[in-house]
Order: sequence, then C-alpha cells, then structure tokens
Amino acid sequence: MTMPKRDTYTPDSLLTVAVQVFNERGYDGTSMEHLSKAAGISKSSIYHHVRGKEELLRRAIARALDHLFAILDEPEAVHGRAVDRLEHVTRRTAEVLMAELPYVTLLLRVHGNTDTERWALARRREFDQQVAALLKQAAAEGDLRADVDVRLATRLLFGMINSIVEWYRPERGTLAAREEVADAVAKMAFAGLRV
Repeated sequence: MTMPKRDTYTPDSLLTVAVQVFNERGYDGTSMEHLSKAAGISKSSIYHHVRGKEELLRRAIARALDHLFAILDEPEAVHGRAVDRLEHVTRRTAEVLMAELPYVTLLLRVHGNTDTERWALARRREFDQQVAALLKQAAAEGDLRADVDVRLATRLLFGMINSIVEWYRPERGTLAAREEVADAVAKMAFAGLRV
C-alpha cells in the first residue's frame, strides 16, 4: 500500500500510517522500509519522530488502552448498581472500539512477541479483570442470572464486543451507526444476563 508522498509528517499522522500498515501486514511482517514507503518519506524522516517501529506500536496500543481505561472512570461506570455500571461499560467499550477501530484492532492482534506486546497483553488482562469484577459484583447483588458462570460470561461478553473489529466497516456505509451497534451489543448481552 502506498500513500501519497507528503513533505511533512507529524507524530500523529505517522502513527496513523503505521497502524494501517501494521493492521495490513501484521506487526512482525512490517519493516521500517514498509512504513517509509507507505508514508512516502525516508526511513531517516521516520527516525526523526520515533526510535523505531516498536515505539510506534507502543504509542498506538497506548492510545487504544487509554480510551478503554477512561471508560472505567466515567461517572456511569463508577456510581450505581454494578449491573447498570457493567451495561454502561459494555456499551461504551463497543463505542470506543468502533471510534478507535484501527487502534483497538491492533491491540487485539498483539501476540506477546515483544516487550510492548507483553505490556499490552498485561494491560488488556487488567481491563478484563476490572470488568469481570463488575460482573461478579452484579451477580453478588442478585442482578444476574444465578445459572450463568461469571468467568464464562466475561469471555462471551468480550468475545462479542471484540468480534466487532472483524466486521464493522464504517466507510462502507452499510452498517448501523456506532450507537445502534453499541445498543444492540448491550441489549443482546444483558437480555441473557439480567435476572
């Protein structure tokens, strides 16, 4: 993939190109040469902005993680019954995934081959554990079905949300708006979870 040659790049615009190339080729399959060709700039110009491709990966993953963790600090995720907070977190996680689609896609595709990838996997587990804690609290408060295993429900919930990266393509204009998709995810999940 070659993008039009640009005279100047900002760290943000370079990151956008890098994320696109990482998602197309895979992080391990991407060289600095691939990145320079896609950006239409020399490798030395890239090194003017970053130390290497792993720094680009870390910045991209940090962006996705920062948006996801910010959800957990929203008032609706902090106050109220656990089941309502969990539903808010579910809906907002789906919205963030769609709003930050290339960045979250990259986050979901890391394998732990580098220090940055291992850091990302640890942060993802931390996010998952915080959501699982909300599920456990909602179950303890009697708002979730007693016959649903909390660990299994957590995996299924994230499986449904994370699968959005495989089919959601806003540029095609054929799918529902982000809010509609997020509402559908929450409705489907909580129709099966709530008492």
